[in-house]
Amino acid sequence: MRDKIFKILLLLSALIIVLICGGMFYFLVMGSTEAFGHFGIFNFISTAEWDPNPDNEQYGALSFIVGTVMTSFLALLFCIPFSLPVALFNGEYFRGTKIALFMSTVVNLLAGIPSVIYGLWGFYTLRPLIISLGLSEQGFGILTASLVLAIMIIPYAASLSSEFISMVSNELKEAAYSLGATRFEVIKSVIFSSSASGIFASYILALGRALGETMAVTMLIGNTNNIPTSLTDTSNTMASVIANQFGEASDLRLSSLIAIGLILFLITAVINFIGKMIIKRFN
Repeated sequence: MRDKIFKILLLLSALIIVLICGGMFYFLVMGSTEAFGHFGIFNFISTAEWDPNPDNEQYGALSFIVGTVMTSFLALLFCIPFSLPVALFNGEYFRGTKIALFMSTVVNLLAGIPSVIYGLWGFYTLRPLIISLGLSEQGFGILTASLVLAIMIIPYAASLSSEFISMVSNELKEAAYSLGATRFEVIKSVIFSSSASGIFASYILALGRALGETMAVTMLIGNTNNIPTSLTDTSNTMASVIANQFGEASDLRLSSLIAIGLILFLITAVINFIGKMIIKRFN
């Protein structure tokens, strides 16, 4: 009887999660109906104009989609050279030692810091640095936001990648060493070969987090409704424009913001689904 009750509780918990996710999707679809009906789905996605003038309201998500993609993928590009060495440090070179435990604790601590703290740090540290280097007069823009995003997702990607690296069979590594392979050759031909799909999935999931980041990006990207043409241009992401304008929006403008939220929801869901499928294949 206890087992049956426990199984029922587990099933109810799983159903609640599904209902919450389905409820979010339903709310986003219903809330964006007015915007999609007024502008058309393709036109809304492919138009960059964002004009809240009551006499001629025009809303399009293209500039925010471009801003989101640029900041997120640039952050991922910055993230890889730093997170992968940390993953090797914890998962291979010093696995099971006190220093690896300490590093893992620090990485997990960084992963749990609220995004607004990263935003404040970027505002008072990276932004003046960008200005001093002459890359931007005000220090706001795609580059600054991407750098902060990269720092935010490094712990996430490093932690996941370290787990996959540590899962590589010792027998495989010992066999390679017995054949005369060097440490570098073992890492390249055995560890990376065996854990490649898992590491790739780690970066896919890290990208999913970067796509939906709000506060840190809002504080640093410049919040202008234009398509960025360079790394120093100011712009908006899908998350930042919602955070900036949702409180004062109504009617068609509100529906357009919800439509942007729906697009972000779908993009993030697809990326996370791809990452989960890769992890499943690896396991």
